[in-house]
Amino acid sequence: MAGHSKWANIKHRKARMDAQKNKLYSKISKAIIAAARRGGGDPETNAALRAALNKAREYNIPQDNVTRAIQRGTGELAGVSYEELVYEGYGPGGVAVLLEIMTDNRNRTAGEIRYLFSKHGGNLGETGCVAWMFDRRGLLVIDECALDEEELLEAALEAGAEDLAGGQGSWEIYTAVEDVYSVKEALEKRGVLVASAGVAMVPRTTVQPEPQAVAPLLRLLDALDDHDDVQNVYANFDIPDEVMASLE
Repeated sequence: MAGHSKWANIKHRKARMDAQKNKLYSKISKAIIAAARRGGGDPETNAALRAALNKAREYNIPQDNVTRAIQRGTGELAGVSYEELVYEGYGPGGVAVLLEIMTDNRNRTAGEIRYLFSKHGGNLGETGCVAWMFDRRGLLVIDECALDEEELLEAALEAGAEDLAGGQGSWEIYTAVEDVYSVKEALEKRGVLVASAGVAMVPRTTVQPEPQAVAPLLRLLDALDDHDDVQNVYANFDIPDEVMASLE
């Protein structure tokens, strides 16, 4: 499996272990606020809000927190005004890195993100330098599945999915953006446990960094993902199984 997939799955499991931490609550609340501000407080007509609410349920965020976040987004409650940004750059080994940011202080966040890139051997780039390497797609992560690869692929395609990647019980299913939740529902009816579902920036092609660049690259991605203002981290790397295993 591609190293990017493995890192995404490790990050997902880590997030589950840390689900009670304020940082995770804050990031999801920011996503709810921004989605409600853009498209209103009704998840039936606001796909971004529906995705944020699904994530809130996934991590058992209290309903009171969710309700307040929606109300802040719609203006019913006073709150901080967040700006949504996309930062782009390169990590060790020439890996393209795309960040989705939500901040109340653009200048502070830019300085901090630039510092993290520099500290870990990367470079924060100009707008547009790597965004063209990624496509916005629906993404479902499956950590465990009783179906074998052929059965899962058949079920996913019947549900409207476009592609399947992974192996050894951990899978990523790709869909059109508008189909991600209908595919999720169809798979769950087949007994498939979907660990997470949402919209992601998926790389069109991947690069394989030199082995000595892998550890600093993963440190950079972890540091960026841990930043309070970073909502999502995407990268276009592929790392052989044996290299990932040596790090673990």
